Amino acid sequence: MKRAVVLLSGGLDSAVTLAIAKRDGFEPHALSFDYGQRHRVELDAARRVAQAAGVRDHRVAQIDLRVFGGSALTDDIPVPLERSVAEIGHGHGIPVTYVPARNTIFLSYALAWSEVTGAAHIFLGVNSVDYSDYPDCRTEFLQAFEHLASVGTKSGVEGTRVRVHAPLLHLSKADIVLKGAELEVNFALTHSCYDPDVDGISCGKCDACQLRLKGFREAGLTDPIRYAA
Repeated sequence: MKRAVVLLSGGLDSAVTLAIAKRDGFEPHALSFDYGQRHRVELDAARRVAQAAGVRDHRVAQIDLRVFGGSALTDDIPVPLERSVAEIGHGHGIPVTYVPARNTIFLSYALAWSEVTGAAHIFLGVNSVDYSDYPDCRTEFLQAFEHLASVGTKSGVEGTRVRVHAPLLHLSKADIVLKGAELEVNFALTHSCYDPDVDGISCGKCDACQLRLKGFREAGLTDPIRYAA
C-alpha cells in the first residue's frame, strides 16, 4: 500500500480525511500534536479515531506554541462565543482562534516523518469554504508548501515529490458530514470544540461548535456528541 502521513486532530474534519485516505488505498500514519492548546481533550478524540480506523502507527508530537501565544487557543485570549454564522464566514478578517503559522509547523513535522517512513503523501483536513479566513487553509499555501518540500528535503532533491492532499478544501461542512457518514466515520468519537468544560463537554457556542452543528443540521443528520448548550 502507498504510505501517507495524516494529520489527525481528533476533530470531525480530520476524522473524515483519515477515512478518505484509507478509502483511496493509503496506509495511514497518523500524526497529532500536543501544542499547548486549551482544548487538549481533542487528543483523546484523536486516539479514539485512530484506534477505530485501525491505524497501525499514531504518534503525538510534543511542541508548545504557548511560548509565542497570540491565539485564543494558546494564550489568555477569550474564545469568541455566540457569533452568528455570517460573522464566522469569509470577509470578517482573521479570527483570534488562528494560531500563528500552525499549519506550516504541523506540515513541517509531517514532512519530516514522511521522509523517515518513505511516505510521498500528506493528508490534512483544512477547509476554505465553511470557515473563517485562515491564511493557511488556502490552495496557494498548500501549493507553496509542496514546492518547499521539493527543494528543501533529501527525498525531494532525489526525485520523490511529496504531495499534499486536502480533500475537504472545497466542501461545505454539510458535505463533509455526508462524506463522513458515507465512509462510516463514527462522529461520536470526535471533538471539535475550542472551549470545552472541565469534563470535555463541547460548549455549543464557539465558532467550531456552531459550524459543526450547522453542518449536521444542513446534512439532515443528528450530531451524536454532547453539548453544554
